Amino acid sequence: MLETASPATHAAPTAHVDTFARDHLPPPELWPAMELSGVPHLAARAYVNAAEEFLDAMAAAGHADRPALVAPGVRWTYAELTEQANRIAGVLVRDMGLVPGERVLLRGYNGPMTFAAWFGVLKAGGIVVATMPLLRARELSAIADKARIRLALCDARLADELRTAAQASPTLQRTLLFGGDGGELERAMRDVSGDFVNVRTSAEDVAIIAFTSGTTGQPKGTMHFHRDLLASADTFSAHVLRPEPDDLFCGSPPLAFTFGLGGYVLFPMRVGAATLMLEQASPPQLLQGMQDFRATVCFTAPTAYRAMASAAKDYDLSALRKCVSAGEPLPAATFEAWRQATGIRIIDGIGSTEMLHIFISSAGDDIRAGSTGRAVPGYRARVVDDAGNEVEPGKMGRLMVQGPTGCRYLDDPQRQQTYVQGGWNVTGDTYVMDEDGYFWYKARNDDMIISSGYNIAGPEVENCLLEHPAVLECAVIGAPDPERGHVVKAFVVLRDGWHPGEEMVKALQDHAKACIAPYKYPRRVDFVDALPRTQTGKLQRFRLRQQEAGG
Repeated sequence: MLETASPATHAAPTAHVDTFARDHLPPPELWPAMELSGVPHLAARAYVNAAEEFLDAMAAAGHADRPALVAPGVRWTYAELTEQANRIAGVLVRDMGLVPGERVLLRGYNGPMTFAAWFGVLKAGGIVVATMPLLRARELSAIADKARIRLALCDARLADELRTAAQASPTLQRTLLFGGDGGELERAMRDVSGDFVNVRTSAEDVAIIAFTSGTTGQPKGTMHFHRDLLASADTFSAHVLRPEPDDLFCGSPPLAFTFGLGGYVLFPMRVGAATLMLEQASPPQLLQGMQDFRATVCFTAPTAYRAMASAAKDYDLSALRKCVSAGEPLPAATFEAWRQATGIRIIDGIGSTEMLHIFISSAGDDIRAGSTGRAVPGYRARVVDDAGNEVEPGKMGRLMVQGPTGCRYLDDPQRQQTYVQGGWNVTGDTYVMDEDGYFWYKARNDDMIISSGYNIAGPEVENCLLEHPAVLECAVIGAPDPERGHVVKAFVVLRDGWHPGEEMVKALQDHAKACIAPYKYPRRVDFVDALPRTQTGKLQRFRLRQQEAGG
């Protein structure tokens, strides 16, 4: 049966003057059991500021003049990145009135100022709420309202949607733009010191709120402490990935994805390595970047590895030595295609925004193609039946995990009780564990669509399509796709007077791209006379999924 939770107690008095985040943590009895035995060096520390650990401490340890961030025309050392982050922290406090514990919305591409701003917020004791560049105004305003965000730092090229969001959000009051022609943030940074005394945050002060879409389309804010950021690096990265100071990391996910956060910040900067910043990282662009900059570690989704495998022969990838996949299951065929193209065995892994990063994985000779791997040292995982009883090897069941990181939803006790049961994190995945402790993915057990590594809520897409005057009813599911794993497919019932066809498909797709992030738009649209429903009128999406699967 499920064990009872053993919630952690706060390690030290909070440094947060604005206590909104702490006040809206789940009740302690709903926390997962935080298993810290795998990171005893962190468990013993009462005070941690993650920015100080990843920047200041690295510079002091002899990495000051080594590259931290590189890009076309850019090379920032650890000392330079630290100075930029210090100046941003100074601006946040002096000009924007930031007090420790306030949330700061960060909106930018994967570029040097976005990274420096991320660190600057933490140095000042703030909480980073990073958002993906593709998000639209309605999504940004929902995040701002949920997290009560007053302040934002935004790339000038992405300002329009944020301005529209601010008009709809009563909380979002002040934005500083960076980049463009003489960004406001850069101008303000000239007048503040390059030195900054980092706020002495508790190890259990909230450092980031990472938002992910729920199955209803409503944003879920997952809260992670300063200690959690280090714990992720000191488990998966330290024991499975094992980076070296001379490594150059690269990848495709935005910094706002915790998959990207680990691959660009937590893992390289825990050992003094560097990150290659690519604002655009399609498979051809990623291959070109790996060749041009001699990247050694790559983080991307299975879809990208599949797309790159056939073209890899046209690029010099001789410096590449490790590749990590997450975000969706890695097919054995993709693993083998990449191995044949590059000689590299992809490190697969399962993580979640709720858990911060990867908790099951294997590397090197421990890899078994098609398996996600084994529990990362510091974590433990098990497969259980519906009653919470652990099943024997070879039997399917629900995956449950414990470790030094865990789910704490922002002001959402109902979701918290679903994700955390008896002190265990319930990931929403169906798995089989074999007799050797390897975990084999079978399916998702909710309505979330995972397409090319993106989590997409079907009902959110439905709500958007229903705003089009032609749509009477619609249902959205994930349809199997050999390239993307799944794609968003919409079944649409049109109103009288409107006609199906390619023009209508394009109109609905364009409408979706305009009101929600473009990656969520339905790539396939079927026009139907009616949708399957129960006698009480409840939509039966499972019947549509069965139809698409040929069942």
